[in-house]
Amino acid sequence: MTSHEDLEAPSPAPEVGTPDFKAHAHERYAALRAVAPIHRVRMPDGSTGWLVVGHDLARTALAHPLLSKDPAPFEEELRASGRHILLAGSGFGGNMLMADPPQHTRLRRLVSGAFTPGAVDALAPRVEELAHRYIDAIAPRGEADLVTAYTGPLPMAVVCELLGVPAERRDDLQTWTRAAMTNPSERQRTSLLALNAYLRDLLEEKRRHPQDDLLSGLIAVRDADDGRLSDAELLGTAVILVAAGHETTVNLLGNAVVALLDHPDQARTLRLAPEHIPGAVEEFLRYDAPVETSPTRFATERFILGGAVVEPGDTVTVALTSAGRDAPVESGADPDRLDVLRRGARHVSFGHGIHYCIGAPLARLEASIALRVLLERLPDLAWARTEEDVAWLPAGITRGPVRLPVRFTPRTKETAGVDVP
Repeated sequence: MTSHEDLEAPSPAPEVGTPDFKAHAHERYAALRAVAPIHRVRMPDGSTGWLVVGHDLARTALAHPLLSKDPAPFEEELRASGRHILLAGSGFGGNMLMADPPQHTRLRRLVSGAFTPGAVDALAPRVEELAHRYIDAIAPRGEADLVTAYTGPLPMAVVCELLGVPAERRDDLQTWTRAAMTNPSERQRTSLLALNAYLRDLLEEKRRHPQDDLLSGLIAVRDADDGRLSDAELLGTAVILVAAGHETTVNLLGNAVVALLDHPDQARTLRLAPEHIPGAVEEFLRYDAPVETSPTRFATERFILGGAVVEPGDTVTVALTSAGRDAPVESGADPDRLDVLRRGARHVSFGHGIHYCIGAPLARLEASIALRVLLERLPDLAWARTEEDVAWLPAGITRGPVRLPVRFTPRTKETAGVDVP
């Protein structure tokens, strides 16, 4: 049993979030879990804070009333540590991800209508059409990098159509959001400011010429008499819908494809029984979470968390990837084994509590359709890589492959064996 004293003053604090740590994340997290469910760690920017690695404690931390998502009261400390990217004015403030009730409740309610089961199900035909279109482009070639050709552009196309972003700007948004979510320091800030500036101009254009899209709907809310959205909140909400709404699904798909390529028997199971794919998506989320660590939380009071004494102002981060491998599974089962037919395993890959990912239903729909189309259209999909391992995103809170080089038998619509829209 680790004592409170051990957890209060470890020496030295393990370093996490480095490229080497992220490249071997599952092994590193397993070693930490073997010692304790929470650790005092050092981040790549030199700051220290608490990292939760155990599943049960992760659920507790994600919903803890003494952990705040609002960074504003801690502005001085954030600027001193170089983490001012979290503050309003950086291009990432003024959104529900960095708010506590009642502001969080109000902002979430204004957006939630776009992600109801009925609203999401209505998007299924368009997601299917887009998935086939991207496969059409690579199927005759016999090889591709799926990150650039499929798992990356598909989620961006969906979120851009939902929000009303012109198709010709999708590549720009994808570049900005990937840099904003995966690169620390000044490049992250520059990318967020570029995304911020573009969306500010787009919102002005939609105010003049509203359309049937989510951004136009948010503008209508902003311009209503009751003023339920400030300008900063409108822009911050648009930024978070683009950035988080896209990157999470890109990595969910990428990680799932890596898992299937590494476990061809599991891919064959789903190819023969595609009705199991929606359930398998939950297993992919548990097995390799697309968001490696949660956004930072700040302690508002002194309290005990898993034996650790958390002081006011301390930061707490939850390792969602680690929690998935520590999640309860059926008796006698191995949580480190991929099982696409597994049912009932819990995970926190979309969070827990009031900050549970609002876009989770859409991410699940996209993943289910995209994986089914991929397995149907390219049934002999296999790695086309050298001896080097998969390269993982080297920084940031997300987890996913940088590239997915694959090979397959070249196919046309006529030889694919399915009807293509």
